[in-house]
Amino acid sequence: MHHYTYLLINFFTVFICFIFSFHPKIKFNRHFGAFFSASFIVALFFIIWDAWFTEIGVWWFNDWYISGIKFFKLPVEEIMFFFCIPFSCVFTYFCLDKFFRLGWKPLPEKIFVILSIIFALVVGLFFNDRIYTLITFVSTALSLFVLYFILNVRWIGKASFIYLVLMPGFLAVNGILTGTGLESPIVNYNPGSFMGYRILTIPLEDVVYGYEMILWNLFLFQKFKKDHQD
Repeated sequence: MHHYTYLLINFFTVFICFIFSFHPKIKFNRHFGAFFSASFIVALFFIIWDAWFTEIGVWWFNDWYISGIKFFKLPVEEIMFFFCIPFSCVFTYFCLDKFFRLGWKPLPEKIFVILSIIFALVVGLFFNDRIYTLITFVSTALSLFVLYFILNVRWIGKASFIYLVLMPGFLAVNGILTGTGLESPIVNYNPGSFMGYRILTIPLEDVVYGYEMILWNLFLFQKFKKDHQD
């Protein structure tokens, strides 16, 4: 049974959201096509990143908790992660945006984005000898810049707030993956590749990594959703 631990984490992450997708007041199932189109594109980028980091030993996986099926040297459960987590996050964003007004005023959002870009660049460059920290923080800074200043996205503040709302769930899922409640972690990290600061057992970089992934999923989801409606 232990070999299905990571698989079960993915399943329970997405199960409730999937069921409620068909609720008549939500109807998220109508947008499955837009979601999977978006998540496939984003997942492709992150899977390449993941495979590279696995290859060079930034992180590795505990065979005790995975099925043993691998693609590109990645457990199939890890590949599923890049669809299951975004599904739950995009679904939550869709619901909260549908029923609540969570938009930010232009000036606070612009200040938030600029400060976030500066903070991410400073952290990434300060820890430039830690590859996970460097690439995660710098790429997130670039993503924020491109989304806000080039693609004119004006929901980053709202998305950031919803990501914060989702944080307990993120901490629960990622906590188990990084060893909370288990004899040993499912995902192990090379201490020389990241800052060493953790939230419980979760490297701080994981939070930023997830944030960047969700931002791009939301951007492409809304683009494909709009194109479908047009």
